[in-house]
Amino acid sequence: MKKTIITTASAPKAIGTYSQAVRVGDTVYLSGQIPLVPHSMELVQGDMSAEITQVFENLKAVAEAAGGNLGHIVKLNVYLTDLAHFPLVNEIMARYFPEPYPARAAVGVAALPRGARVEMDGVMDLGG
Repeated sequence: MKKTIITTASAPKAIGTYSQAVRVGDTVYLSGQIPLVPHSMELVQGDMSAEITQVFENLKAVAEAAGGNLGHIVKLNVYLTDLAHFPLVNEIMARYFPEPYPARAAVGVAALPRGARVEMDGVMDLGG
């Protein structure tokens, strides 16, 4: 099956050996996004709410570049350096995702790239 690489300047460019997203058929695999501001490639300034919001904005930009939107995400993975922030993820996620919500996992991790406190990746289905 053919794979298509998805890229957009509206999300942070890849900082390693990966693509922002890869589409195979109707499935799009979105790489992990941390709270980098796309134009500066620096972590967003502010509190944890600002970091989580920036991650959702980055995922949204990649989803749109792939021809979908956050409502097409069927599986979301959330990585947090402090699981105490999980209720805040839920609160902010409800602003970005329509019901029914995607399947999701939340994992506590020791560290994330660039000192970020949150990272998310997902799988999107663009099929009818």
